[in-house]
Amino acid sequence: EVQLVESGGGLVQPGGSLTLSCAASGFTFSEIPMTWVRQAPGKEFEWVAGISTNGMPAYAEVVKGRFAISRDNAKNTLYLQMNSLKPEDTAVYYCTMGSNRGQGTQVTVSS
Repeated sequence: EVQLVESGGGLVQPGGSLTLSCAASGFTFSEIPMTWVRQAPGKEFEWVAGISTNGMPAYAEVVKGRFAISRDNAKNTLYLQMNSLKPEDTAVYYCTMGSNRGQGTQVTVSS
């Protein structure tokens, strides 16, 4: 059974940083590209970043230069380092593998 468990969200002031983690199990993590998506209140899901099996990242324009996606295949864990956070980054963040996603972790950027 595929399991994706996100953690690391919270309340942060504008300009602050957070690092999200996603612990994966139930599949061969090292062989699967992974992504982060987010959903702000009342809005559609938005793709944030993706990473290939060998660590090649890709980013949505709105987060490029501020967010960094990475993976540790030995730990079956996906990360999202978020810097220079803005109020518009407020959302529930999910890691995804194909059609699977976790329960999400809430990120709130507010003063």
